Amino acid sequence: MGTVSELCASSFQAFLCPSVAAKAVPSDLTPEECQELENIRRRKQELLADIQLLKDEIAEVTNEIENLGSTEERKNMQRNKQVAMGRKKFNMDPKKGIQFLIENDLLKNTCEDIAQFLYKGEGLNKTAIGDYLGERDEFNIQVLHAFVELHEFTDLNLVQALRQFLWSFRLPGEAQKIDRMMEAFAQRYCQCNPGVFQSTDTCYVLSFAIIMLNTSLHNPNVKDKPTAERFIAMNRGINDGGDLPEELLQNLYESIKNEPFKIPEDDGNDLTHTFFNPDREGWLLKLGGTYPSSLLCSHCWGFVSFAFLIAGDESHCCCCCC
Repeated sequence: MGTVSELCASSFQAFLCPSVAAKAVPSDLTPEECQELENIRRRKQELLADIQLLKDEIAEVTNEIENLGSTEERKNMQRNKQVAMGRKKFNMDPKKGIQFLIENDLLKNTCEDIAQFLYKGEGLNKTAIGDYLGERDEFNIQVLHAFVELHEFTDLNLVQALRQFLWSFRLPGEAQKIDRMMEAFAQRYCQCNPGVFQSTDTCYVLSFAIIMLNTSLHNPNVKDKPTAERFIAMNRGINDGGDLPEELLQNLYESIKNEPFKIPEDDGNDLTHTFFNPDREGWLLKLGGTYPSSLLCSHCWGFVSFAFLIAGDESHCCCCCC
C-alpha cells in the first residue's frame, strides 16, 4: 500500500497526463484513503473545468479585441473617405464643402475650428481657401480673423510677414475680398509688432506698396523700374502724416528686389496671377479709398482714390492723373 504522498503524486501525474488511464481504486486502501483519493479526483475535475472556463473567456476577449480593432479600422477608413470627400467638395464649392464636413461631424461649426482646418490646408485648393476667407458674411469674417491669428509675425519685417501670409492661400480676384483680407493682415502684424507703425492704416498702405513694387520690379513689361530712392519717396507721409525710417523702406525694397513674391500655383487664371506673377500680362492697380499708390510716376506723387483693376498697357503710369 502506497503512502498518501505517493497517491497524491500519482493523481497529479494523471492530471498532467490525461492520456494515462486512471486506475481503479486499489482494494487495499483504507476508507479514509479512498475518500482522500476521491477528493483529489474531484478537485482535478473542478480545476479542469476552471481551466476550460478561463480558456473560453480568453478566447472571447481575444475575439472582442480583434473585432474592436477591425471596427475602429473600418471607422477610420470611413472617416478618411468622408474627409477626402469633404476636401473635394470644398475645392469645388468652399461653403458646401465646409457644410458637408460639419454635417458629418468631421468639423466643428466654430470659426476657430474651421480656421484651423484652412490653416493646415491639407489637400485644399489655395484659391478656394482665399475665396472662403474673403466672403463678407459675418461668420466668414470671424473665420478670417481666426485664420490670421494662427499666423505668427513677431519680429518679422513686413515683407517676411507678407511672404508667410500669402503662401497660406491665394488672394481672390475681388477687390472687396482682398481689402478685407489685407486689413486683417495689417491688424495682426501690428498686434505682433507693436510700435513699428503708427497705425494699422500705415501697415495696410505699405503692404500694397510692397506688392505693387514686386510687380514693377519683376514684370518684364515694366520698363521703368523704380529705384530704392523712388520707392522711399513714394511712401513719404504714410505713417499718420510722418515718414517711415528710410532704412526700413530700403530693407523692404532690397528684399523684394532680390526675391519676388511666390504663391502656390492652383489651376485657374484669375487676377492673382497678374497680381503676383510678374511675367504675366497686366498689373494690378489699387483704387478705392484715400491711400497712396506705390506705382505713381515720379512727378505726381500724392493721395489718390483707387480700386483694383488690370491695366492692359504697362507702359503707362498707374496714377489717376496721368
